[in-house]
Amino acid sequence: MGNALFIVWRESVEAILIISILLAWIRDRDDARIGVHHLWAGVGGGLALAGFLALAMLGVHGWLAADALDLFQTAIVFAAAGLITHMVLWMRSHGRHMKRELEAGLTRAAQTAGGTSVAMLAAIAVGREGAETVLFLYGLAMEQSGETLARLFAGAGIGFALALATAWVILSGARWLPGRLFFRASEIVLLLLAAALLVSGVERLIDMEWLPPLIEPVWDSSALLEDGSTAGGIAAAFAGYRAQPSLMVLIAWLGYWGVVALLGRLQRRTAA
Repeated sequence: MGNALFIVWRESVEAILIISILLAWIRDRDDARIGVHHLWAGVGGGLALAGFLALAMLGVHGWLAADALDLFQTAIVFAAAGLITHMVLWMRSHGRHMKRELEAGLTRAAQTAGGTSVAMLAAIAVGREGAETVLFLYGLAMEQSGETLARLFAGAGIGFALALATAWVILSGARWLPGRLFFRASEIVLLLLAAALLVSGVERLIDMEWLPPLIEPVWDSSALLEDGSTAGGIAAAFAGYRAQPSLMVLIAWLGYWGVVALLGRLQRRTAA
């Protein structure tokens, strides 16, 4: 429930901020060719795009046989982990200039095709956030069922409600929650979630005998923090913690953080 809440919260805040930037630009421009209805048409198109992706995934889920379904679900887990990491690195690189880049794109679109292009830009921006949310939630939901699955969707609903409140606080300029602080803190949690998804994917490949566990377990910390406990379950869901990890899982987890650190360093060098 907690990870679904966080993902929907973070992605919804991004989408709401993008819509707010577009709305402010349209009102400031005061161009008769471009109205707010173009923006809402684009938002509707973006949501429809995300809905189509969700239906497509459910369709594939029901169509595939057991082995192929396991492979498909494992691929989705890795795709979600990679997408989260890419999103965090992209936001670090473009987040500060996102408002300026969006407005520049809108200006170019308005000059060529007026409101239609603005609607398309809004649809792409909102659809991207919606598609990411669908992919993340699918990666989490396919390992849940029954009451646990219901709690996951409840968490997603709470996350959206919190996003509305958070976006309002950021947009109203509250000093105790600056936008930069919000995105920096959420980036860390997102990377931890990506590492947890990666661990889940590697364990799936081990279960399917596509990867060897090498040594299992490398250690046993069950006495300190059991996977099945409440605290251990939270640590497993949010950071990929395992009380009895295999060496392959450990290599994947450490390798992930090594790659993230390297990409972050290269990004800082490029920006310098």
